[in-house]
Amino acid sequence: MVHDSDTLSGMIDPATLPDDPGCYLFSDEAGAIIYIGKAKNIRKRVTSYFQKTDHDPKTRNLIARIVSVSIMVTNTETEALLLENNLIKKHQPRYNIDLKDAKRFAYIELTREPFPRIGFARRTSTADATYFGPFVSAAERDALLRVIKRVFRLRSCRKLPKRACLRYHMKSCSAPCIGVISEEDYHTQVERAATLLKGKGGELLTSLRSEMAEYSASQDYERAILLRNQIGAIEHLTERQHVERPKETDQDVIAYTIADDTVFLMVFSVEKGLLSGKQEYSFDNREDFFEEFLVQYYAGRTPPAELILPHEVDEALSGYLAEQKGRNVQVTVPKIGQKKKLLELVEKNIGQAFLKNELKVKDLQAALDLPDPPEVIECFDISHLSGTSMVGSMVQFRNGVPDKKNYRRFKIRTIEGIDDFASIAEIVKRRYHRLLEENTDLPDLIIIDGGKGQLSAARDVLQALDLAIPIIAIAKREEEVYVPGEMLPTKLDPKGMALRYIQEIRDEAHRFAIAYHKLLRGKKMTERKSRSQ
Repeated sequence: MVHDSDTLSGMIDPATLPDDPGCYLFSDEAGAIIYIGKAKNIRKRVTSYFQKTDHDPKTRNLIARIVSVSIMVTNTETEALLLENNLIKKHQPRYNIDLKDAKRFAYIELTREPFPRIGFARRTSTADATYFGPFVSAAERDALLRVIKRVFRLRSCRKLPKRACLRYHMKSCSAPCIGVISEEDYHTQVERAATLLKGKGGELLTSLRSEMAEYSASQDYERAILLRNQIGAIEHLTERQHVERPKETDQDVIAYTIADDTVFLMVFSVEKGLLSGKQEYSFDNREDFFEEFLVQYYAGRTPPAELILPHEVDEALSGYLAEQKGRNVQVTVPKIGQKKKLLELVEKNIGQAFLKNELKVKDLQAALDLPDPPEVIECFDISHLSGTSMVGSMVQFRNGVPDKKNYRRFKIRTIEGIDDFASIAEIVKRRYHRLLEENTDLPDLIIIDGGKGQLSAARDVLQALDLAIPIIAIAKREEEVYVPGEMLPTKLDPKGMALRYIQEIRDEAHRFAIAYHKLLRGKKMTERKSRSQ
């Protein structure tokens, strides 16, 4: 069954919401989506609805009807805007502005004619043209189109005139209407424009430079100069425009994670290159669950032309899906590139939809075979620059979320030069010696950012203090987890919640240490400037 990301009880717990860009979908008691919004920071935007008191009457009415919220995380705010537009058109929520007559995001159109025309298009329904977009920013779209017209001199008139127009005399059109350019040469320019619009400017520049060198070698300087000018114009288009080539095929992107013997799975539907929706499922883990899910999921719906999956599946499944669709269904397991990023985006959304904080704690307990749930975790990291200004950090996570009021920073006092082992030992000793003196509660688990050496140094300190706190270390390079008494690292499921939770804590400790180090370096530079004045 579909599982909502969060359930609202009059207010939202900010800890359950991400700080990422994306879209939020408010639903009412009947489960109907009543409002869709986009945000640069989902946590801040969604909680603002329930923290502010000066809303207009329509917004107050909306808030009174909200029962649940579903989250879709994106990589950028621009992607969130595109997704919001797509979702609103699909679901037509009651409280969104009704823009039935509003224009859609514009595309750049290249018609399929003997001499193709370039221009704008609001729809991509016709097969008589190739479309590039959609463009979120009209300014970026216009700038790109101006460069393409100037560089490649493509016509924009709807009908070929019988004589050259002003654009030809302004050198922004090659005048195919009067035969100044051949159909073959014109199509060469069209292909180059299409390459740039597809975001392959690097490939185009390489090709143009090679061709320019050939013309120069044969002393055809007129053509060489023309290409040189084209190269210069393309190079000056420094800011890549947000343009996404519409794909001819639709895709489903499917990923999952397993925790507490439960599978949490999500399907992202991608239509013409744009995210259009998601489905969320949770069920008991068992052998061959993934292929069983795919069979059941596509038994009642037509599969898209391509499935993007986290790992290979049985070849017989591809045949089954082909029968459902009536033609071949491509199964892709990407290792790098855009499709890999799509998979990672789905995994990120799984985290927001399912990874409840108590579940992360419970899974970590099981993975490390701890006697008690590690509700309070403290993680230590060291930061230095060439052995100077060595600092340490300690972050605390409580019940699955950062407890920033208990973060601590340390200046390394007793160590000179670079000695991560001794530095870790110092800050661990200072931390827990103080807690013992203050008779303060100790953490349930300690994490050290480092390998076996750092772990041994920290464990020796705990033994000297007669403390029996569970402790582990995580090494960045291979993301290996080290446990005291074990020669080899413990292998945790790379898709499991336990390792992801450890990585989340470690990354926060590293960020906090780096921030402190930068602060101290800034203070030193200020002091030096003051002394020199």
